[in-house]
Amino acid sequence: MTWREVTPIPMSRVAVVATMSTAGDVLAAVAAAGVFEPDEDRAPSQPGVATVDERLASAISMSGCPTLTGWMPRAEVEPLRTMLTPLGGGVAAIPVRRGAIVPTAHAPAGIDSSLRPLVTTYGTIPYRDVDPTMFAAISYMLMFGMMFGDVAHGVALAVVGVILHRTTSGRLATLSGFASFLIGAGVASTGFGLLYGECFGPTDLVPTLWLHPLDEPETLLLAGLAVGVALLGVTFVLASVNRWRESGPAVAMYDASGLGGALVFLGLVSELAVALGGPQALSSVAIALGGLGLALVAVGLVAQTGTGPTGWAQAVIEIFDTVLRLGSSVVSFTRLAAFGLTHAVITSVVWDGTVGLWQRGGIASGTAAVLLFTAGNAAAFALGALVGAIQALRLEYYELFSRIFLGQGRPFSPWHLPDERLESS
Repeated sequence: MTWREVTPIPMSRVAVVATMSTAGDVLAAVAAAGVFEPDEDRAPSQPGVATVDERLASAISMSGCPTLTGWMPRAEVEPLRTMLTPLGGGVAAIPVRRGAIVPTAHAPAGIDSSLRPLVTTYGTIPYRDVDPTMFAAISYMLMFGMMFGDVAHGVALAVVGVILHRTTSGRLATLSGFASFLIGAGVASTGFGLLYGECFGPTDLVPTLWLHPLDEPETLLLAGLAVGVALLGVTFVLASVNRWRESGPAVAMYDASGLGGALVFLGLVSELAVALGGPQALSSVAIALGGLGLALVAVGLVAQTGTGPTGWAQAVIEIFDTVLRLGSSVVSFTRLAAFGLTHAVITSVVWDGTVGLWQRGGIASGTAAVLLFTAGNAAAFALGALVGAIQALRLEYYELFSRIFLGQGRPFSPWHLPDERLESS
């Protein structure tokens, strides 16, 4: 994946100009091109849809020439200018006013479109920010798999994804956009199922490559913390890059989601490692990193709040909140182990009950065992998938995205004529 695939399409602010006699043809051509988003200050229709007459009514007059200002991809400026020149129109680049919110558009290639809703449901990526869709998808599938680790259940989920991917008609076709997501989550669950030795529960149908959750819950808990530390570490890298792109190196250094916050995070992690039996020398490292990080964050906060008593008091509260949030964020990832254990307990109870009924012998007991096994695994699958999906999403949004993004962007919505929009839908 290239840098261009994780950053927005470069946009230019432009003015589309025509004469009174050519304005209709020029604007119709602009709408047909589908690459220009006019300013909506005076446009009467919903964003992206308007007639030529409506756009003419919202145009400003410059030396008697109707002019529309707006945004378009930088790479499309010259082709649009070439197309409009024979019609008596033109496209001119204009300065971007301070504080303008640039619309965000991403190249369709590079990232599966079925993965994008994971981010766009949270909000539109600001224009200057890095697109975290691939990181979000991988981290989500990793967390889901850890909570839903069972070979049989994971394969079943992946099969559902394959079916949706291959379906071309009927109601299932409307769900085909989730196919890649379900396949990825199913593969992750299958992988963790092999690590746990779980296949319809502790059936010994597959080997245990790492540990059985019910036998070593403490180790699984530490693994959840380790996954959280790793994901938060990547989050701080992305957040620091975003702060730099948004506001420059100073904000990237002093912001709680930038370098300052990252150093505080490393200090907390180092101290946690000491508490869990790591070398005592890490304690000095933790103090040094945490102290430097807090100092950087404090400088940034004081620059915002001022140096008076009120400003200092607010800065102290914000620093305390920063440390508290970081600590709670790390602890939040223990739910990966907790819900992984819950899923293992449910499947274990179902399997033990099935074995107990089967060992009694007889048709009635055998039938009851089959029914219990089938219904129990269906319930475990449904409950585990629902809980895993919700908890992984919660961790994505509250612990990761809340640091990656500080604000919301707005999507690029190029102008189309109403009839064209209806036909395309």
